[in-house]
Amino acid sequence: MENGIFKGLKVIDCASFIAAPAAATVLGDFGADVIKIEPPGSGDPYRNLPNLPGYPVSEHNYAWMLESRNKKSLALDLSKPEGRNVLRRLVEQTDVFITNFPPAVRQRLGITYEELAPLNPRLVYASFTGYGEKGDEANKPGFDSNAWWARSGLMDLVRATEETTPARSVAGMGDHPCAMALYGAIVTALYKRERTGEGSHVRSNLMANGVWASGVLAQAKLCDAQFQPRRPREQALNAVTNHYRCRDGRWMIVSLLNEEKQWPAFARCLGREDLIADPRFATKQDRHARSVELIKILDEVFATKDLAEWRKRLDGNGIVFGVVGILDDLHHDQQMRDNDVLIPFENDTTLTINSPIWIDGSDKQPPRLPPAVGEHSDEILRQAGFADGDISQFRKSGVVG
Repeated sequence: MENGIFKGLKVIDCASFIAAPAAATVLGDFGADVIKIEPPGSGDPYRNLPNLPGYPVSEHNYAWMLESRNKKSLALDLSKPEGRNVLRRLVEQTDVFITNFPPAVRQRLGITYEELAPLNPRLVYASFTGYGEKGDEANKPGFDSNAWWARSGLMDLVRATEETTPARSVAGMGDHPCAMALYGAIVTALYKRERTGEGSHVRSNLMANGVWASGVLAQAKLCDAQFQPRRPREQALNAVTNHYRCRDGRWMIVSLLNEEKQWPAFARCLGREDLIADPRFATKQDRHARSVELIKILDEVFATKDLAEWRKRLDGNGIVFGVVGILDDLHHDQQMRDNDVLIPFENDTTLTINSPIWIDGSDKQPPRLPPAVGEHSDEILRQAGFADGDISQFRKSGVVG
């Protein structure tokens, strides 16, 4: 299908930072016409992320490039009644409205679902929050590091031991999977609309997605399961579901869940056939009982060769393993390029990260570089039916940038 499965779908991205806007990005990847609403002047504060202390230094605004590709920017001051009236006019012609304003802010601006839905009965209104839209924390601000990573238990669960300092999440680590949840909610509502002709309000939040991400162990706790004390890597209970350091300092992780079948092949790939007949490790129970001893042996084995050599030895032998990737690998990862995980911007050699969904027969849009603040303001307003005189007045009053 040419021009994307969502060609003709109109989307308003009235949100900031990552999770909610990234859901709009995926809709745009499949052809939707996405209008980014941002305040005149500096625009969405997320534009400034790469300027914060500790972030990589680049001539490119890499954060904005990823989240706002294929979008059009309308600089609109929603603090003014005239700006809110412009937004309401746009909503009348819109299929999907996305926001991550807290409920109290939506009420103050007059852009709640209850206020916008009567303007357009087919509207899919998608709201995203940190901690949900009910209860004492409904208006509590939060980023994925707080509400997704820390609140859900993930920040604690990844610690090697109870004494290890909790690890910080990286930028957008929770936001991007949360964006896919919101995207799924939107598409589900669009399917409902196809069947009923009616729009609806869909919701998601960081906290819920974080608990979903930690769901296996979270469900175990809800079932009052008995947890075992955490053990450092060198004392893990299973040596063949562990990670090992290679001679060049790179790491890899092995995951032999079908251990009885895979153990002999694994030992042969390591050049340690003697371990197959070693009575200390003859059965799965033996290997688990002596896991610390086996880990020490495997540590010594993996330290004899570089990561590239181990990959050659293990590939194609039914051994489940993975490279502990580093960002320096990306430019040279042919598998990611072959599968369109990394794709170039249109008319540019710079690569970007594709949304992780593909649909046969529906090509995605070639990613276009993101807009400047208000770059498409006049175009968007004219398409909405505003006269040039109106637009000129909006600019003079500061409603439109």
